[in-house]
Amino acid sequence: MSLFVRETLFYKTFFTLTLIIGLQNLITFGVNLSDNLMIGGYSESALSGVAIANQIQFVLQMLVMGVSEGLVIMASRYWGANDIGSIKRIASIGMRLSILVGLIMWAIVFFFPQSLLSLFTNDQSVIAEGAKFIKIICFSYIFFSVTSILLATLRSVETVKIGFILSSTTLIINVCLNYVLIYGHFGFSSLGVQGSAIATLSSRIIELIIVCIFVKRFDRKILLKLRDFFTIDMELFKHYVKLGSPILMSNFIWGIAMATQTSVLGHMGEAAIAANSIATTIFQIVSVVVFASASATTVVIGKTIGEGHMDKIKAYAKTLQMLYLIIGLCTGAALFIAKDYVLDFYSISAEARGLALQFMTVLSITVCGTAYQMPSLTGIVRSGGDTKFVLYNDTIFMWLIVLPASALCAFVFNLSPLVTFICLKSDQILKCFVAIIKVNRFKWIRAFDSYSPEAKENVAL
Repeated sequence: MSLFVRETLFYKTFFTLTLIIGLQNLITFGVNLSDNLMIGGYSESALSGVAIANQIQFVLQMLVMGVSEGLVIMASRYWGANDIGSIKRIASIGMRLSILVGLIMWAIVFFFPQSLLSLFTNDQSVIAEGAKFIKIICFSYIFFSVTSILLATLRSVETVKIGFILSSTTLIINVCLNYVLIYGHFGFSSLGVQGSAIATLSSRIIELIIVCIFVKRFDRKILLKLRDFFTIDMELFKHYVKLGSPILMSNFIWGIAMATQTSVLGHMGEAAIAANSIATTIFQIVSVVVFASASATTVVIGKTIGEGHMDKIKAYAKTLQMLYLIIGLCTGAALFIAKDYVLDFYSISAEARGLALQFMTVLSITVCGTAYQMPSLTGIVRSGGDTKFVLYNDTIFMWLIVLPASALCAFVFNLSPLVTFICLKSDQILKCFVAIIKVNRFKWIRAFDSYSPEAKENVAL
C-alpha cells in the first residue's frame, strides 16, 4: 500500500482544518503568551505565581477538552451520516457535562486557593501572588466551559473559522486590558496579577457572547436553539458515556500529571518554576500545528466512518502518520531556532534564563515524538472508536514510569532541574514505539454504531 493516498479532497480537508484550528490555537496560546510576557515583565514572583495557578486551570481545560473530544468523535460520525438531530442531542449532553465540570472546579478553587497552591511550592511569596490571581480567574471557568462546547459542536461539522475569529478578538482584548490593568495606564491603578486575571475573565465573557451571536445568527449547518440544550436522549447519553468516559478520565489523569510535574519542578526553586512556565508557553506557541493535526484527524476519520467508507481508513491512517512526522521535524527546528530570541522579552534571573534555554532545547527534540504519537493515538485511534487505549497508555507511562522516576531524580538523588525535566518529557519519545504498533495493527477501527434510524438510513443510501 502506498504511504500517501491520492485523494485531493482528503488533503484539502485535513490541511484546511489543521491550518484554521492551528491558527485558532496560536491565537489562544497567544493570550497565554501575552499574560506570560506582561506578568514576566512585572516580577518573577508574579510570573511563578500565575504559572502554578494556571496549572490548576489546565486541569479544567483538560477535563472540558475531554468532554469536547467525545462530542466531536460522535458528532462527526453523525455529520458524515447527515443526521443533524443527533448532533444537537449530543451537544446537549456535552454542554451539561462541561458546565458540571466548570462548577466543580470553580467551587474547589474559590474555597481552597491557598491549599491548592501550596501543593506546588513552599515559597510563600509565590503562593500569595498565585492566590490573588486564581480567586478572580476561577469565575471564568463556566464561560470557558460553555464556549468550548459550542466551538466543539461547530468543529464537528467542519465549521472552524469562527474559532479563529473568536481567538483573534480575545487576544486583542486581553492584550489591551493587560496593558492597562497590570501596570496601571490611562488613569487605572496598577493591579499586577489581579489585573491580568480581570483581563482574562473579561475576555472569556466577551468570547462567549460572540460565539452565541454566531450560533444564533450565522450558523446554517446545525441551527442550534436554546431549547436544544434542555432535552436529553438517554440512549445517546449511554453511548456517549461508553465512548467518552475513557477520554474524560484520560484527560483528567493527564491534567493531574501535568500539575504534578509542575509541583516536582516547583519544589526545586522559583527559577525552575519560571523557566518551566516560559519554556512550556513557547512550546505551545510553536507546536500549534501538532495539536491542530490531532483535532483535524478526529473530524476526518470520524466523518469517513460516518459516511460508511471503512475501506479508506487504513490508507488514511498510513498517510496521516507520514504527515505527522513531517510536522514534528519542522516544529522541532522552529523551536530550536526561536529559543535564543524569546527570552529577551522577560525580566528574569540569569538562573531562570539558563534553565529556560535548556528546557526549550529538550522540548525541541521531544516535540518530534509528540507530533507523531499524540495525533496517532488521540486522533487516529480515538476517532476510530478505541477510546480506552489512550487512558491505559497514559496511566502506565505517566504514573508508573515518568512521575516516579522524576520524583527520584528531584528528591532522592538531588539531580539538576535539567535532568529532572528530561525525565519528565521522556514519555513523548517512548510512546512512539507503542503508537507505531497500535496504529498499524488496525484493531482500533470500529464501525459506525448509530442509535438513530435517520443516520442508519443515510449511511445505507
